[in-house]
Amino acid sequence: MTRTDIRSAARPDPDQSMVDIADYVIDYRIDSQEAFDTARYMLLDSLACAMLAMKFEGCVKHLGPLVAGGEIPGGARVPGTAFELDPAQAAFNIGTLVRWLDFNDTWLAAEWGHPSDNLGTILAVADWLSRKAERAGGKGMTVRDVLGWAIKAHEIQGVYALQNSFNRVGLDHVILVRLASTAVATAMFGGGKQEVINAVSHSWIDNGVLRTYRHAPNTGPRKSWAAGDACRRAVIHAINAVDKKVVGYPSALSARTWGFQDVAFGGRAFEFERPFGSYVMENILFKISFPAEFHAQTAVECAMQLHGQARERLDDIERIEIQTQEAGARIIDKTGPLANYADRDHCIQYMVAVPLIFGRLTAADYEDDVAADPRIDALRAKMTVVENPRFTRDYFDPDKRYIGNSVQVSFKDGSATQQVSIDYPIGHRKRRAEGIPVLMAKCESALRAHLPRDRADRLMALAADPAALDALPLSDFIQLYQQ
Repeated sequence: MTRTDIRSAARPDPDQSMVDIADYVIDYRIDSQEAFDTARYMLLDSLACAMLAMKFEGCVKHLGPLVAGGEIPGGARVPGTAFELDPAQAAFNIGTLVRWLDFNDTWLAAEWGHPSDNLGTILAVADWLSRKAERAGGKGMTVRDVLGWAIKAHEIQGVYALQNSFNRVGLDHVILVRLASTAVATAMFGGGKQEVINAVSHSWIDNGVLRTYRHAPNTGPRKSWAAGDACRRAVIHAINAVDKKVVGYPSALSARTWGFQDVAFGGRAFEFERPFGSYVMENILFKISFPAEFHAQTAVECAMQLHGQARERLDDIERIEIQTQEAGARIIDKTGPLANYADRDHCIQYMVAVPLIFGRLTAADYEDDVAADPRIDALRAKMTVVENPRFTRDYFDPDKRYIGNSVQVSFKDGSATQQVSIDYPIGHRKRRAEGIPVLMAKCESALRAHLPRDRADRLMALAADPAALDALPLSDFIQLYQQ
């Protein structure tokens, strides 16, 4: 990136990282069958998460038009509802639904995040454009087209996350949702490389939202709609760049004093481990068994294995030791009273206590009625959380990307359970053969709990027939999820 003279009004060349995004989004052709296969599961899983979120009033109250009367017949549809909206507000709705329960896919590296959050933008724009084309007698996008855009959004968000820690400077990871969604949405609306660069520059100039709402003592439910907000902003940037031809800002990142890297990133340029391809989708982590912050997934699995040894001896427990990675110790080791759902699903002690007591961890277990059980806080008070350096090393190893945890329960009589240690959860690439059937069971359960039987049957049949699902018009696919 260039470092321009702060006094000079001469426009520099665009920052190279913005050019690289534009080149990738416009020119790159995805030829990885594994990426498309994984993306298909990601799409089905994300919409299953959206159906599950419809059971929670805290989520539902955010859905619909921004103001009463703001619906648009023929607009972008919101799965699980009857809403038809402008694409920006539909992106917010879909992004919020997918993200609400913290149960969609995850990417962990120097930065964390959930690349399927980008589906808020991708599905809203795809449905908007497809319905518009079909009304004019043309053809809209297919599910396969959406999978291709999703692979690219995953890649942009995930490759940036590999070596660039936005959380270290206090910024939330949804900055990368806005970046990736802005880039792909601009291309979806018909923009070329210059329009992508222009739109992406505006995304960076937005800076980023603070992580305040993800951490004690301020943890709150904004973390469940923050990605939807990023999706909405991305659509606005894309429309501005393509339809309104807004100018871009070529050194939005590198401009001295006023650019993103000086203002928000300690003066550092971004670092990249690899060029854009399809690596992220191929290696994405699925949340299959538990709606839990991903750094704790294997800790919950460990606790589930120990439930049988602990459940009848809860009063005899003297201490519980949890070993985790550095990131887990830093962001979800939490003491003191937990104020709400969002506080609890980002507390590793809470997420271990519930399965030790009940032998389960579901979304409902973060609600007030379950949290009121005094045994949960009693166990939390007996827990210590420490970093295991091996777990941290394996977490950052590009050939592993493990998310290890261990749990051991010690009793007052001097006895103890074995130390249960799990390096990577069922949603890891190394456990795909084991994980996909469980993932599809999660999907089917969610669909049948919210949709009419005939449509749930149709969706499960399509899930079993990849060629038919890929060829399905996107507008027909979305219709299957409508109320």
